[in-house]
Amino acid sequence: MIKLIIFDLDGVLVEACEWHRIALNEALREVCDYEISKKDHEETFNGIPTRVKLKILSEKNIIKSECCESVYRLKQEKTVSIIEKNANQRIEKMQLIDRLKSDGFIVACFTNSIRKTAEMMLKKTGVLDKLDMLVTNQDVKKPKPSPEGYNKIVDYYKIDKENVYIVEDSPKGVESAKKSLCKVIVVKNSYEVDYNSIKEKMI
Repeated sequence: MIKLIIFDLDGVLVEACEWHRIALNEALREVCDYEISKKDHEETFNGIPTRVKLKILSEKNIIKSECCESVYRLKQEKTVSIIEKNANQRIEKMQLIDRLKSDGFIVACFTNSIRKTAEMMLKKTGVLDKLDMLVTNQDVKKPKPSPEGYNKIVDYYKIDKENVYIVEDSPKGVESAKKSLCKVIVVKNSYEVDYNSIKEKMI
């Protein structure tokens, strides 16, 4: 019997993957005169933390390692600005969580975003206070594709993994979810995530 449902954030509860891409590219252009192509973003960088992205670029000698911290700080500033301008209340997400909790499910979120931007997006979406638990990349030693964050939530509630569903969209996120050995629902974007759609996909 399913007892716990864990959602990813970007691309699942909030359509924010493009916001992160734009913010990072703006920071990279200003500091390093470089930007990540949409193809590289989708194939390599989508779903992993900013610091990991910058480490990859540095190790490939695309950007200088001494620039990484400046890019990181600027990217976070730009992300906050983009969220403030673009995030808004998502009624279907509020109804989704309300109805799942009315059905008796525990509802949590694990994201590779930092806590500040995760809470900001969830608050503007209208679901922050509805979640039972939020785990960010600052709460784990290893971010996705490691399953650590998902396992942390499951272990906290002491629920058998066969009774847990994870909802993910990005390749790295799906990899993380599958490694956790929980049941996995894969979606293309946040517009596929509403109460009826999720219930239909739960076996």
